[in-house]
Amino acid sequence: MLKTVVENLVFVAEFLGIVFATFVVAYLFEKIANRKSGYTGPIITTQKIAMVGLFGAISTILMMFEFPVPFAPTFYKLDFSELPVMIVTFAFGPVAGILTEFIKILLKVMFRSTTTAFVGELANFCVGASLILPSSIIYIFNKTRKGALLGSIAGTLTMTVFGSLFNALYLLPKFAQMYGMDLGALVGMGSAINPAVTSIQTFALMIVAPLNLLKGCMISVLTIALYKKFSPILKQSNSFREVNTAK
Repeated sequence: MLKTVVENLVFVAEFLGIVFATFVVAYLFEKIANRKSGYTGPIITTQKIAMVGLFGAISTILMMFEFPVPFAPTFYKLDFSELPVMIVTFAFGPVAGILTEFIKILLKVMFRSTTTAFVGELANFCVGASLILPSSIIYIFNKTRKGALLGSIAGTLTMTVFGSLFNALYLLPKFAQMYGMDLGALVGMGSAINPAVTSIQTFALMIVAPLNLLKGCMISVLTIALYKKFSPILKQSNSFREVNTAK
């Protein structure tokens, strides 16, 4: 019992360490972009905090609606919780995006606890961050529709590659460890759907990669389509910085 508690505490500590690391990366790139553009104000403002809370809550609600996909086991599902995160990221920068992603996970755990010993929550945050960071970093240096498109493509590809490697090298073994499962059992779940799945590596390639690619493409298309509609409202709440993707 004590060993399990210690393992869970260590895992939560690792989770928070990853959150902090992604926040630092986002902060540094946003600082560089602000210096380049001549903006000298604070990165975190009252307006941003309000939008982070609002969009984080919306993302949490969307996270509750999960859809199974035919090519993956039942514990892999598709949701659209990254859509509000991407919108607020394009509007307010990578720091706001990472904070919104974290608030989404935090609220989800508060209201629904965890059914995966926090492994699912860590996966959701890390994979979401791998979409958000490249997209926002490219866009913050090139605030045009082309910049948004290139950022979204880069984010989707990064999420697909990173998500697959992260699952194969860390998340799936950690999931098996914390649930006392054999990795072969997870592989068996994958091979029952796709006979080409014969190892954790092929599991990540045949199941995780297509799922992340599908999600990234859908979120990116919806973000670019919807952001222009939200931007006038967001501009009013972010008067210190003009955001424009539609030119």
